[in-house]
Amino acid sequence: MTTPSAPIAPARRIGRLKRPDCEIHYEVTGNGSGPAIVFAHGLGGNQMSWWQQVGHFAPTHTCVTFAHRGFAPSTMPPGGPDPADFADDLIALTDELKLARFYLVGQSMGGWTVVEYAMKRTGKLAGAVLCNTTGSIDFRKIAQPWLGRVDAWEAQSRATASRLVANGIHPGCGERMARDQPALHNLYLQIDQMGHALDKDAFRPKLSALRRRDPSDIASIGCPVLCIVGTEDILIPPFAQQAIASVAPNVQVVLVHGAGHSAYFERAAEFNRALEAFVNPR
Repeated sequence: MTTPSAPIAPARRIGRLKRPDCEIHYEVTGNGSGPAIVFAHGLGGNQMSWWQQVGHFAPTHTCVTFAHRGFAPSTMPPGGPDPADFADDLIALTDELKLARFYLVGQSMGGWTVVEYAMKRTGKLAGAVLCNTTGSIDFRKIAQPWLGRVDAWEAQSRATASRLVANGIHPGCGERMARDQPALHNLYLQIDQMGHALDKDAFRPKLSALRRRDPSDIASIGCPVLCIVGTEDILIPPFAQQAIASVAPNVQVVLVHGAGHSAYFERAAEFNRALEAFVNPR
């Protein structure tokens, strides 16, 4: 009787990119024939956040994950990380890896990296994906009737986030994930706690200060944009990406119902289907 051979795992290598004031940890997994996909994590994550996406796409694509400066296992620059440096770090990394046209995926904070990279390298991306984020696009500059919904949403969001924190629930996960998928919620917390050296309360205003682009700016980046949105997000208005799509013809929106701020983590199968349709258009 012949014993079936074990499946061969996709190739994986780990590297360190030296920057003038820090080192960037990165991982390259897979060597498929499809275009490369680069993943930029959010404030509660690092390169590990994308485990469900790398596992899905590595057999057919080259997947690049990394930790932003100041997020372990990347090193902390003097004075802490400045998100204004994120795009230049990624430019250096993609040059180091000799990536040509690829897809760039950003979750939450990673959206700043995506938008600013795309602006600096207009026309170089095969596509950009914004996951529950507008990045450096200021959603307070969106037109009516969308703008009228922001104040009410923010008031409810703050109250909900405070209640979740008081109950030990990460706002980046939300109540549904904590209740229905406690193992995932626990893993999310553990990944988030790897970044304990970063003062996130001091860091968030730096992100907010960079949120100043007009929504129409996204139309000039020279590639299609996919927004994947968890409809129960309490950290970024779920309707903000739809508002951007209303003024930028290169933007499409996919809603993931029953998901909060981290749809890629909470509803990975739905998220991966949407991303796969985008990176492998028929």
